[in-house]
Amino acid sequence: QLRRIVAAAGLGPHDPVLEIGPGLGPLTELLLAASDRVLAIEKDRRLAQVCRERFATDAGLELVEADALDWLRENPRDWGGWRLVANLPYSVASPLLVELAQAPVPPDLMVATLQLEVVQRIASGKGTADYGVLTLLLGLKYGVEDWFKVPRDCFFPAPDVDSACVVLRRREDGGITPEEAATFVAVVKTGFGQRRKMLRKLLAERWARADVDDAFALAGVSPTERAEQVSREQFLVLARKLA
Repeated sequence: QLRRIVAAAGLGPHDPVLEIGPGLGPLTELLLAASDRVLAIEKDRRLAQVCRERFATDAGLELVEADALDWLRENPRDWGGWRLVANLPYSVASPLLVELAQAPVPPDLMVATLQLEVVQRIASGKGTADYGVLTLLLGLKYGVEDWFKVPRDCFFPAPDVDSACVVLRRREDGGITPEEAATFVAVVKTGFGQRRKMLRKLLAERWARADVDDAFALAGVSPTERAEQVSREQFLVLARKLA
């Protein structure tokens, strides 16, 4: 499964790799064999020390001992050209992916092992129960290229949940401004904050009703639709108009 994860990243020898939560370093070892530059962030001091000792002679590894979410927020950078390849800590996996996706220049590719139910939310389509904020916040910049299940017995200790690895590739259809991106996030969170209410009514509580009506007409969204029935592309039109 580790080899399958690394293969999904399609690494070249000079592709910089970000790994979050290397633990004892089983994935790190394969990443260092595939790339000459790996930045690994490990929160646990004991595990970080194990990795330092295990890879002491490998100049390609930069190990940061920190809380990854805090570190990413405190160290904004251009991730263009980078690839995230990680078995993410499940408790913070979604915020980590969203944080990277909302960077000014996010990684080219993200290959992440997560809880299966989280992967299903990321890969879901409109009109389904799994479709929601996470789907769209990642979907703004990324498309799901592939995903596959990872058996429980691949982990030690075996978790109580099913896992899967998802491959997210950054979209080429850019051109969204920071203001439009911020509005997209606000529109999505407003719409899914009360899923059972009509999207138009919720947005009109924050933006002028005339502007909301114009945006709905431009996006081709019915005034009676709920957020779960609105596609990523339609949310993007709404956000651009309201921005």
